[in-house]
Amino acid sequence: MGRIHLFEFEDQKWFPKFLRDYGTDFLQFLSNKTKLYKPAIPILEKGIKADGSSTIVDLGSGGGGGLLWLNSELLKNHPDLKIILTDYYPNLNAFEYTKNHADNFEFITTAIDARKVPESLKGFRTQFLSLHHFKPDDAKQILQNAVDSHSVIGIFEAQERSVPSILAMLFSPISVLLTTLFIRPFKFGRLIFTYLIPIVPLFVLWDGVVSSLRTYSVKEMKALVDSLENSESYNWEIDRVKSGPGVVLYLLGTKKD
Repeated sequence: MGRIHLFEFEDQKWFPKFLRDYGTDFLQFLSNKTKLYKPAIPILEKGIKADGSSTIVDLGSGGGGGLLWLNSELLKNHPDLKIILTDYYPNLNAFEYTKNHADNFEFITTAIDARKVPESLKGFRTQFLSLHHFKPDDAKQILQNAVDSHSVIGIFEAQERSVPSILAMLFSPISVLLTTLFIRPFKFGRLIFTYLIPIVPLFVLWDGVVSSLRTYSVKEMKALVDSLENSESYNWEIDRVKSGPGVVLYLLGTKKD
């Protein structure tokens, strides 16, 4: 099955910010509660060690992804760890909530473009559940910008372009309905647009299916890397690992000594 770059509501400038935030809040809650990115811990450990700064610059953070739980695990071996949350559409309420629960988090309030990260943001760059939002030329820019700035980069996707992954996404509205009452920070509007006017479960369903169709395969990520200038100056680890009934696809790029 070839990659299909259909539109996601979350990417549209006209899409109401509060609805986008409700969607990213759901993804954050689900990934933390299910420990979705547990298989990513050894890869993140490699990235932190290779970077040497004890700082993670998370790009496309959405609502903070699964970083709250991951942070608690990473702190065991990296007590000085700092995580900076960034996004092109920052979910500031979610960022504040995350920071209030772990004081080693910081966040940027203005839009940060993963294709052109400001030089002032130094650290191990990560992306969780966000590379698929970018078309190939833009995805290549993200990787090229990391290479050009000599930054370590780790990319993680919690779905793939496969029939099982797409079928799993069909159950996402049920997950939204079952979890919304427990998502924090509490928003009365979230209840309205989940239960009374079910826009949130419907757009999460659409965006989830489209995310699977957009996801880069291991082969395609390797092709992106091969197309980079000075790609040979980096070590690249690109693979997929099991995560419960699903998978995590990942890319780790570290500068050669």
